[in-house]
Amino acid sequence: MIDELTFADWLRLREDADAAARAVELVDPVRRRLTGPGPHVIHDLGTGTGSMGRWLAPQLPGPQHWVMYDRDDDLLARATAGMAAVAAVDGGAVTAETRRTDITRLTPADLSGAALVTASALLDMLTEAEAQRMVDACAGAGCPALFMVSVVGRVRFAPADPLDAEFTEAFNAHQRRTTEGRALLGPDAVEAVVDAFGRHGVPVQVRSSPWRLGAEDSALALHWLAGWLEAAVETRPELAEAAVGYARRRRSEAAEGRLHVEVDHTDLLAGCG
Repeated sequence: MIDELTFADWLRLREDADAAARAVELVDPVRRRLTGPGPHVIHDLGTGTGSMGRWLAPQLPGPQHWVMYDRDDDLLARATAGMAAVAAVDGGAVTAETRRTDITRLTPADLSGAALVTASALLDMLTEAEAQRMVDACAGAGCPALFMVSVVGRVRFAPADPLDAEFTEAFNAHQRRTTEGRALLGPDAVEAVVDAFGRHGVPVQVRSSPWRLGAEDSALALHWLAGWLEAAVETRPELAEAAVGYARRRRSEAAEGRLHVEVDHTDLLAGCG
């Protein structure tokens, strides 16, 4: 059995894998853009526990002021606490404030004066209209955007299993589900966002950012696998029985140190050529 985690605990568990996966070459153009005395104002959308800020702020010059958005007060409190000991790459001060708001309703005015907009593991949870509004806000404010670790629907296992493709297909269908009247983009999100920036004439750089999980990452791999299978079975209940045996095989492989999982993600940097 896999112990259940709170959402905050899940974000903490995946933080190192996200950091290792992110395409660091996309940071260089951002760093070159942040000139002048600052403070450089950075808006982080769907901040969660603040992992993006903790990863990115030490790679950028200061001073910096992070505006961290989420709908959960507990997550926002964790995010600001986590930024307390962070400093810019040149030792400049890093400060943070929080905004508890709906990021799908942002306007260019909300991002006025921003040097950068960031997000991590967010885009797949948006609808096409919400993604378009977010892009419109960034383009209207004239600020670049760095959106990282977005799922793209590809998973590879070693050793392979005959059911890998079927569960992947079912999971991707779950990611594209309609919930409370919202048709989520899921693995189609990156393409939709690139197209949306293109309609504004904003250039976009795209890089792969896969999780590569091995024996040392078994806790994360097994928690991810449990959620992956649960989502797949929710979409296709007829897979429930097969999922039990599949999960048992994967847990055995993990216990033996043989399980390796590669979960593809994509990073994109818009408006910062």
